[in-house]
Amino acid sequence: MCGIFAYLNYLTPKSRQEVLDLLLTGLKRLEYRGYDSTGVAIDSPDNKNIVMVKRTGKVKVLEEAIQEHFSGADYSEPVLTHIGIAHTRWATHGVPCERNSHPHRSDEGNGFVVVHNGIITNYNDVKTFLAKRGYDFESDTDTEVFAKLVHHLWKTHPTYSFRELVEQAILQVEGAFAIAVKSKHFPGECVASRRSSPLLVGIKTKTRLATDHIPILYGKADDKKLNPDQDTDSGKQQVLPRSESTSEFMPLEEKEVEYFFASDASAVIEHTNRVIYLEDDDVAAVRDGTLSIHRLKKSLDDPHAREITTLKMEIQQIMKGNYDYFMQKEIFEQPDSVVNTMRGRVRFDGNAIVLGGIKDYIPEIKRCRRLMLIGCGTSYHSAVATRQLLEELTELPVMVELASDFLDRNTPIFRDDVCFFISQSGETADTLMALRYCKQRGALIVGITNTVGSSICRESHCGVHINAGPEIGVASTKAYTSQFISLVMFALVMSEDRLSLQQRRLEILQALSKLADQIRAVLKLDSKVQELAKDLYQHKSLLIMGRGYNFATCLEGALKVKELTYMHSEGIMAGELKHGPLALVDDSMPVLMIVLRDPVYVKCMNALQQVTSRKGCPIIICEEGDEETQAFSSRHLEIPRTVDCLQGILTVIPMQLLSYHIAVLRGCDVDCPRNLAKSVTVE
Repeated sequence: MCGIFAYLNYLTPKSRQEVLDLLLTGLKRLEYRGYDSTGVAIDSPDNKNIVMVKRTGKVKVLEEAIQEHFSGADYSEPVLTHIGIAHTRWATHGVPCERNSHPHRSDEGNGFVVVHNGIITNYNDVKTFLAKRGYDFESDTDTEVFAKLVHHLWKTHPTYSFRELVEQAILQVEGAFAIAVKSKHFPGECVASRRSSPLLVGIKTKTRLATDHIPILYGKADDKKLNPDQDTDSGKQQVLPRSESTSEFMPLEEKEVEYFFASDASAVIEHTNRVIYLEDDDVAAVRDGTLSIHRLKKSLDDPHAREITTLKMEIQQIMKGNYDYFMQKEIFEQPDSVVNTMRGRVRFDGNAIVLGGIKDYIPEIKRCRRLMLIGCGTSYHSAVATRQLLEELTELPVMVELASDFLDRNTPIFRDDVCFFISQSGETADTLMALRYCKQRGALIVGITNTVGSSICRESHCGVHINAGPEIGVASTKAYTSQFISLVMFALVMSEDRLSLQQRRLEILQALSKLADQIRAVLKLDSKVQELAKDLYQHKSLLIMGRGYNFATCLEGALKVKELTYMHSEGIMAGELKHGPLALVDDSMPVLMIVLRDPVYVKCMNALQQVTSRKGCPIIICEEGDEETQAFSSRHLEIPRTVDCLQGILTVIPMQLLSYHIAVLRGCDVDCPRNLAKSVTVE
């Protein structure tokens, strides 16, 4: 959660107003990560102080405040070197308000200011240490302790460089974080670091760099902890060992350079496509236009350099175009996104599938004891949707786990397990911790992500990039269908040498070839779904029922309704109807049922008749031309016929459209639902 964006220009003339515009644009690109408060910090016109503006609410509110606050020739005059940092917040510690908004400062003089994403778990201990040394705190956040800790270290060790001060502060904090720090005492410098929370560095130069790698430097610091009980005034203060590098490497020889620090590549793509993804405990420092990357401790598996990656994302992919909302755009992109997921992998002419990211591991996977699919929210639902097919085609036990519950139970993991970790962002905190838990126990780790360079992507042994394209709307849509197809492709790969399953595989492959056109046909139901939404949006609850391959659609549809409309909604297994949920059915309770001509059709029809006999008026999603089923419905939506295991892709799209239209009718913010953020990087 939260979005960090920082910009530094070196010998590249930019006015402070241009820097502010860059910061605001970056925040708008990151607003899906948090939107309850925002803030910026830039140098004052005399370059002796730091000016901060913070506001509660979205970036638009901050933009209006900046227009009022910054004006005149002082802010339009070009400066050769300048750094600004900005932040959009999703609250964890302290309610959304200006005093809890980032950036946070070290003292009244704004000596050090910091923006932070994540949670510092030992902030109370650090706060106690600093309070005993006379520091007063202005906010309820965990972030403020970091700014004040850096200030304390600066007073105690005045000969330390800016980077060394930040490194020493990092050694004292625990938890997950990404930070960017600037200081009036170190003008033109910026230091950033990450631990279990995403952060990248964008590089923009006029000519191509001489190298595509930035060497890593190692310090000699010890992570000796500060002791709150030691008294500074009595001369007993703990002296921390200095972090010393053997040499100061200057890899970038360009005279004119611009740097961007961001939580997500979408914030920098309009400026540069050259980025470095920082690893945990990397410390990136810019001084005199030179970028250096340091690590405090060296491990055996550390690479010698960080690679400069060229992004393949296009700016058009993160723009709304002619759509009113990002979510609406992403729903209608699904005919293309599912093709992109299959492109280069599914060979329809030869009925073959090649997943290059896991190709070398297939023999090992086939020898495993069981498959475990682990995720949260929508990603978990994609696992539920494909579990039955995986069991059928692999003939292996398949467990589907919620990452948070998986960790709470200390689930037994064995060396011959294969664990799939599914996450759109690749940074989901619970999923990432579950991955590390399984990896420590020797399991093979397979990542299913949508974000190249993400933590899950880097820490997996192998994986499948779902290629859905950037997803900005907080409620996931096209990532779900692409995760679904990625797992289907894996099941097909696992069964390619099974003669008894060849007819089934051929049936699925033929259905995949028609999928994009069928999704387009479903999207033509948009106007019907909108009319249906007009009948439902004033209700307080919605029940969604189905079974078999469509149970996952019930769960995912109910989640979308809850996320976007704030209406209570429940996904119900139709087979469990008589075991409690039937008590909710009457003539005023909206019920939506998925009844398709598949192996559980008769059972679904039994459930449908139970609902109608209790005066329920179900809305039905059924196959085109199925008049028998439609006879039991008050209203119906018809979808094209496809193979049973792919039905969930077609049935979930009306649910996405329904939640979208209900949210619009209820006046909800479709792209930014209250209390939610896109990338859940904290527990």
